[in-house]
Amino acid sequence: MIGTASDATEQARLVVLDTNVFVAAAFHPGSRAARIVDAVRCGHLRLVWNEATRREARRILERIPPIPWTSFADLFREEDKHDDAVKPEWFGQVKDPADRVFGALAYAAGATLVTQDDDLLAARSSVAVSILTTSEFVARHFGATEELPDE
Repeated sequence: MIGTASDATEQARLVVLDTNVFVAAAFHPGSRAARIVDAVRCGHLRLVWNEATRREARRILERIPPIPWTSFADLFREEDKHDDAVKPEWFGQVKDPADRVFGALAYAAGATLVTQDDDLLAARSSVAVSILTTSEFVARHFGATEELPDE
């Protein structure tokens, strides 16, 4: 189980991935989203999750027939589960309540939220959590990679 990261190096490795990152990675294996998912798979990044974010990811992925949930289920490692309380109401300006949970989890765990969701990205100037697009995250953590598509 994961709590709030205290070490700066470890905290930089903690990510919350919005469901749209998994979808983009599935449809575009050479994309920035896929590179982030691969970094989680290899252990270079740690996917912080809770029951609500796992359930939402599974719900969305299972609704898209060419994407098998089993391709992503192993990324939700028990040791990276965040069991502490999160407060989605902190992200009340985000229209979709399911998206609020991703922001609240990132805040509670001291993780970076990676998303392509316009509402979550619009909220980043008013919340105390790092919210980055896949492009921004890859540029910041892996260096410049102009040749990779965002999706």
